[in-house]
Amino acid sequence: MIARRLHERLQYLLAEYPAVALIGPRQAGKTTLAMEIAEVVDSVYLDLESPADLVRLSDPELYLADHEDRLVVLDEVHRLPGLFQSLRGLIDRGRRRGRRSGRFLLLGSASMDLLRQSGETLAGRIAYIELGPFDVLEIGALHQDALWVRGGFPDSFLAADDRRSLEWRENFIRTYLERDVPQFGPRIPAETLRRFWVMLGHAQGGILNAAALARGLGVSGKTVSRYLDLMVDLLLVRRLTPWRRNVGKRLVKSPRVYVRDSGIVHALLGLASKEDIVGHPVVGASWEGFVIETLLSVAPSRAEASFYRSSGGAEIDLVLTLPGRGPWAIEVKRSLDPRPRKGFHSACGDVRPEAKLVVYPGAERYRVTEDIEAISVLDLAHEVARLGARP
Repeated sequence: MIARRLHERLQYLLAEYPAVALIGPRQAGKTTLAMEIAEVVDSVYLDLESPADLVRLSDPELYLADHEDRLVVLDEVHRLPGLFQSLRGLIDRGRRRGRRSGRFLLLGSASMDLLRQSGETLAGRIAYIELGPFDVLEIGALHQDALWVRGGFPDSFLAADDRRSLEWRENFIRTYLERDVPQFGPRIPAETLRRFWVMLGHAQGGILNAAALARGLGVSGKTVSRYLDLMVDLLLVRRLTPWRRNVGKRLVKSPRVYVRDSGIVHALLGLASKEDIVGHPVVGASWEGFVIETLLSVAPSRAEASFYRSSGGAEIDLVLTLPGRGPWAIEVKRSLDPRPRKGFHSACGDVRPEAKLVVYPGAERYRVTEDIEAISVLDLAHEVARLGARP
């Protein structure tokens, strides 16, 4: 069993709030983590994909009132959005009787923003926390390459070999397309959405070109935007916004788009092993996405993340600003030669970062120049987590 980094944070939030929403993509380990929490307190677990459990909640206020003194774990809560209104009344009545925390643990496979639309009635009563797939702080440096190749979904990472890992990811993609995506919006042909997902994999880390994607799919630009919004809401794709400051230069205004899990990128492109990946043109963009997703997964929720790119070629892969600190300029290189590109120096002159870092696959931390450090993804993840740590 691999210990999840957010276990302690989740316990803290349950001790402070009557309801906590644990958000993350399917198969990331939300239920496993919730059951670990539930094992040490008096609790009841309900899966809202189970017809039997849905029957129990046909009158939610009546059923849940009978379990006022227990932690109630509600899995796949987005399937029953009308439940939030009932939870508000139960929480408020419990507060008046002195039960102020640890009432409900809500698990959902959609983004925080999507769940908040349903949970607005719980404002001030609920805390949100996102659990992604395994990250490098949970796995460690010894298995970092396996994490990059297979991705962090537990069943993929822990598979007996690369072939079985790839099979799991291919089935994961198919299940999302055929069963999970239709739950969240208008019917989208599974094959069209699969082609869209594959196109995003090929363009990993590229500037969003909705017109080109629309032409490739034979749909409108507005339809492409709707597809992308859905994938972002399902926590499968990340839109990295451009850095926006007045620096007197023409800056790129479109976001960069990343498939969030590197293992899913490789599965979409049919790449089973590290040898397959390093021989494919996506290798650099895949590593860049892996590093960026790792850093953002350990950063605090109030951190700001963007990229910098000017029309003249000045570029920073990730501009990361932690609460109370100046921006960090982070270059990502899939090379043991961590010297940054010329455009990085020019961009840093515009951004004026507090720190300049190059993340590379090596383990040693050292100065490349007087003000630029080479650093491993593990060491930088530790530093981001330490500086952004909260109780």
